[in-house]
Amino acid sequence: MNVIADICVVPFTGEVSVRREVAQAHAILKATGLPVNLHGYGTNIEGDFDVIMSALKEIHEVLHAGGAQRISTSIRLGSRIDKEQSVQDKIDAVQSELS
Repeated sequence: MNVIADICVVPFTGEVSVRREVAQAHAILKATGLPVNLHGYGTNIEGDFDVIMSALKEIHEVLHAGGAQRISTSIRLGSRIDKEQSVQDKIDAVQSELS
């Protein structure tokens, strides 16, 4: 099943900045080969549900192994069976209404 997910991974490392951990998480998502778009408070990824969930598991394993004692991950997930739709399709639909 294909899904569109908006993911926000927040590792608790004891540091104010978590950019290194976010970059690690982003690299894991990119390695799936699926379309991935980083934004200011998370990442959009679209593709196979099991591939995305497996990548999230890997993110948690890697960040814990790197010293994060706690990780909070928020996921918004959507699926459709009536048609294929990408993140860009959704953006384009709203943009057309704004024009």
